[in-house]
Amino acid sequence: MILNKRFQAPGNLVVCFLLLAFVSCTQTKQQEETDQNENLTTYVDPFIGTGGHGHTYPGAAQPFGMFQPSPDNGRSGWDWCSGYHISSDTIAGFSQLHLSGTGIGDLADLLFMPVTQEIDLSQKVNSQRDIPYASEFKHDSETAIPGFYSVFLDKPQVKVELTTLDRTAYHKYEFKEESKQAVILDLGFAINWDQPTETAIDLENKTTISGYRHSTGWANNQKVFFVAEFSKPIIEHRFFQNYQLVKGKQISDEKTSAQFYFDKDSGQEIKMKIAVSSVSVENARQNLAKGDFEFEKIKEKAIQNWEEELSGIKVKTPRDSLKTIFYTALYHTKLSPVIFSDSNGEFRKENDSIVKADYTAYSTLSLWDTFRAQQPLLTLTNPDKVTDIIKSMLEYYKLEKSLPVWTLYGNETNTMTGYHSIPVIVEAYFKGIKGFDPMEAFEAMKTTMMQDDRGLDAYKEHGFIPYDAGDESVTITLEYAYNDWCVAQMAKALGKDEDYQYFSNRAKAYEKVFDKETGFMRGRKSAENSWNEPFDPKHSNHRVNTDYTEGNAWQHSWFVLHEPEELIVLQGGAEAFNEKLEQLFTESSEITGDHISADITGLIGQYAHGNEPSHHIAYLFNKSGKPWRTQYWVREILKTQYSTKPDGLSGNEDAGQMSAWYVFSSMGLYPFNPASATYEIGSPIFEESEIRLKDGKTFRIKAQNVSDENIYIQSASLNGEAFNQTNISHESILAGGELIFKMGDEPNKEWGTNNSIKN
Repeated sequence: MILNKRFQAPGNLVVCFLLLAFVSCTQTKQQEETDQNENLTTYVDPFIGTGGHGHTYPGAAQPFGMFQPSPDNGRSGWDWCSGYHISSDTIAGFSQLHLSGTGIGDLADLLFMPVTQEIDLSQKVNSQRDIPYASEFKHDSETAIPGFYSVFLDKPQVKVELTTLDRTAYHKYEFKEESKQAVILDLGFAINWDQPTETAIDLENKTTISGYRHSTGWANNQKVFFVAEFSKPIIEHRFFQNYQLVKGKQISDEKTSAQFYFDKDSGQEIKMKIAVSSVSVENARQNLAKGDFEFEKIKEKAIQNWEEELSGIKVKTPRDSLKTIFYTALYHTKLSPVIFSDSNGEFRKENDSIVKADYTAYSTLSLWDTFRAQQPLLTLTNPDKVTDIIKSMLEYYKLEKSLPVWTLYGNETNTMTGYHSIPVIVEAYFKGIKGFDPMEAFEAMKTTMMQDDRGLDAYKEHGFIPYDAGDESVTITLEYAYNDWCVAQMAKALGKDEDYQYFSNRAKAYEKVFDKETGFMRGRKSAENSWNEPFDPKHSNHRVNTDYTEGNAWQHSWFVLHEPEELIVLQGGAEAFNEKLEQLFTESSEITGDHISADITGLIGQYAHGNEPSHHIAYLFNKSGKPWRTQYWVREILKTQYSTKPDGLSGNEDAGQMSAWYVFSSMGLYPFNPASATYEIGSPIFEESEIRLKDGKTFRIKAQNVSDENIYIQSASLNGEAFNQTNISHESILAGGELIFKMGDEPNKEWGTNNSIKN
C-alpha cells in the first residue's frame, strides 16, 4: 500500500531519482579519487616468479637500475639462476648484482653477510652446506616491495634491510642488544656458473673499504670495482687470501674474503652504502651517492620512484588479484636492461677498452626474448630508454662488427639464435623514436646479416640452413628470415632499393624448410625434399642433435611473423591452417626426446607458454579469419599461465618478456610483429586500461561488460568511429584517444574479419 502511494506521487519519485543520482555520482567520484590516490606499489609482489621456474629475485631494485641487492641461498642449480628460490630456507648472504628470470646464471657479485661471531673463512666452500656464515630464515619474516627488501636471519638474530637508488645500494643490519657486531665480505663466493679470477679488498680507512672482483662465467670478462662506506668505524678486521688468514690492510688473490668488526656499544645498527663500476674504484667512488645514511628517507625515495614508473599504465578492475598480477608483471618488465655506464658516462667493453658516452649505456639485453613484447612495451612507456639501448647496441657493433645477440655486463654471450637487435632497431625507427643515426644503424644491420658467423655462411649459400650444417637449423633459418625482412623494410624506407630486393628475397627462407606433407617446418639437407628422418613433431632435444631451439616442430612451425598470410597459404588456406592451429592447443602435451628442454613449460596441448617461441601464436587466428579464437585462447593463457603465487609464471621470466606478454595481452593488445609498428587485438580483461604517453596524451582501452564469461568482442569503436579490424597502429595509440570494446559471452563471427585471409 505504501509502495502504491509512492508510485502515485511523482514528486517523491523525482526526489528519489535525484537522491539516487547524487549517491551514484558521489560513489563514482569517490571511486575515481580512490583510483587516483591508490599506491600501485602495494599491488606488486616480488615473490611472484621466485617459485617454479620463474627465476626472479625478491630483492631491491630501481627501474632499470645498476643495482639489485638481493638474498642468495648459496645453492647451485637451474632454479637458482637469480641466486634465490622460494623453496630454500637458507640465506648465504646478500650480493649486489642479479639477473631477473634468465635461463643461465651469473653475477651474484660482492656478497655481504652480517654475523655475530667469529667466522672461519679458511673453510673451502663447494656447496651450500660448506658456507660457514649461512643462516636459516623463515619466509614469513621476509618483506619485499618495489625498491625494498627485508628479512630476519635466525642464526645471527639480525634483521637485514636493503634498498637502492640508481647507482648506490644501501644495507641496514639491526643486531640484538649486546650481541657481537660483524660483517662478512666474500669475493670468492661463486655458486652459480661464475668463478672469480682476481679479487681485492682495501681497508681505506675506519669507515671505507674498496676493491674489485674480476670473474669469468656467462660474462666471460666481468670486472666489478666497488667502494663501500659504513655508518660507524671498523674496530678490527680479519683478511683471508685463498682461505689463508693474512695480516695487513690490503689483499688480492683469486679468492679473498674479510670479516669486519664494529663496536656493539655504539648502537644496534650498522648501515652501509655501496657503489660499483665496470671501470675503476675511482669511478665507483664517483657513483657513490653523497650524504648521510638516511635509510628510511632513501627507502621512501626508492619506493616513490617505482610509484611514478608504474603509474605509466593504470588499470581498473574490482579484482585485486588481477591488479597484483598486472602490476607485478609491469614491475618485472622494468628490471632490465640495466644501467651500465657510470655517472661520468664511462663503461668498459669486453676487450677492456673504456668508452665515455653522452648517453646512458645499458646491458643485460636478452634480445631473443625481449624483442617480442618487452622492448615494444618500452617504446610506449620509456621511449627515451629505447634510444639509449640502441646506442648501446651500436657501440658493441663498433668492436665486434656485428650487432649484439645477448649482452651481459658489457660482454657478448652469443646466447640464443638470430640477431634480434635488428627488429628492436627497425621497430624504433618505424615508431618514430629519434636520437640515433638511421644510416649508421642500417649499415650495422646489413653488415651483421652479411657476415659468415653463426650459420650465416650456410644460410647465404643455400637460402636456408641445412640440418647437417649445425644444430637448431630450422629455428635459426626462421629467425634469420625475420631479421632479413626487418633489414629490407628499413632499406626500403631509406631508399636503398637494391638492398630491399635482396633482403626481401632472403626473407622467404621459411618456404624452404616447410614440408607440405606434414605441415611442419623441418630440418632438411640442401637437396630438395631431403628431410631429416625419422621425424616426430613432439621430439625435442635440448640444443644437441635437434632442428629446433628449446622446443619442437609443433612450437616452431609458426614463426613467420613478417608474412603470416604466406604461412596460411603454405598450410593450404585458412580452413586447413585454422584446423592445424587449433590442433596445436588440443594435441596431447607429451614431449619426446633424450634430453628434453626444461624450457618447454606452460603447456596447453603443444603450445608452450613457458618459452618465448610460442608467445605470438594465439594471435595468428586474427590473420586467418577467426579472431574469436584468438580471443578465446588469449583468455585461456591469461587465466591458466599466471597467478599471484610464487610459481605464478609458467616459465623463465626472461628479463621481462614473460611479464610483458601479460601486460599487453591483459589490456587487449599484442605486438605480433614488432617491426611492423602495429598491435594485434586480443581480449582485454580490465574494464579500463589507460596508457600515459610521454607527451602528456593518454590512450584508453575500455571493455564494456567484460567478465570471465564475456571474453568475446561484439563490436568496437575508436574515438567514436566504428572499429572493425584486428590490429591498430602505434601511430594511432600515440595520437591518444579511446578504444572501446563491447564484450559478450558468444563470439561475433562478423567482427574483425575484414583484414584476414579467407578460403
